Amino acid sequence: MTELSRKRIVVTGGAGFLGRAVCRILRERGVPDDRLFVPRRRDYDLTFEADVVRLYDTARPDVVIHLAAEVGGIGANMAQPGRFFFANMAMGLHLVEHARRNGLEKFVHTGTVCAYPKYCPTPFREEDIWNGYPEETNAPYGVAKKAVFVMLDGYQRQYGLKSAVVVPVNLYGPWDNFDPSSSHVIPALIRKCEEARLSKAAEVVCWGSGTATREFLYVDDAAEAVVRAAEIMDQPVPINLGGGVEISIRDLVKKIAGICGYGGQIVWDASKPDGQPRRSLDISRARTLLGWEPKQDFDTGLATSIRWWREHSAT
Repeated sequence: MTELSRKRIVVTGGAGFLGRAVCRILRERGVPDDRLFVPRRRDYDLTFEADVVRLYDTARPDVVIHLAAEVGGIGANMAQPGRFFFANMAMGLHLVEHARRNGLEKFVHTGTVCAYPKYCPTPFREEDIWNGYPEETNAPYGVAKKAVFVMLDGYQRQYGLKSAVVVPVNLYGPWDNFDPSSSHVIPALIRKCEEARLSKAAEVVCWGSGTATREFLYVDDAAEAVVRAAEIMDQPVPINLGGGVEISIRDLVKKIAGICGYGGQIVWDASKPDGQPRRSLDISRARTLLGWEPKQDFDTGLATSIRWWREHSAT
């Protein structure tokens, strides 16, 4: 049992990929279902202020863990830059302002690795977040999420609003989004390789050159860090959450194809963007402030994700 078990907690996005894991851990920490409120989009569109007002009036939370986001891979970011900026900015703006008005005890915000400058020294350190403009294909999303960092800092200094900010790399694991129009790289590649294996396709076409690097964090590890931030942090100091393994997209595709058992050719479409050249996070601050580091082995996590997709792709 923790102090959170005595609080009324709203988890925006609580029915989503990361939210499922966060809610499970909160329950394991002793938070009863009648104190855990998960707003669904069909009932509360958090980009509308009136719906945010109604959420606070209905749930009367002590703590808000804000996981809801409009997000996707490079293609989705390029197709909907305006929507991604507006939706993420509007949700953060309304939720934080009405947290203040309602005397919320604590607001937990999930940022994004897309907030970092395009050409940032690796591993990324939190001090570098403001040292340049983000990679262009996901800048509207990254800037909108990052603007909430500033809002929380201002609200802490002026109004005393306690808050926490975590900055995760791309997540992966069971219940991920495998929709090819909006998925991130790991679920997109798992689906491509699995569908190619089943159809005996001679090749799989992947975006870019394959030289860009990424780091990935298993969803359960991320959820543990989010809950620890809710338990421990009172100030919006950005805290990186990384998985500890930097890998090129080319090597990632080979790894996923191998685990899937797909032996066809990998073709690279260089007319498509690579996105940010490198991504790798320094997680020293998470170790110090949260006592946290990732536990999931990457290959095992990929195998678990592939197995989950095989079990659920027909449903």
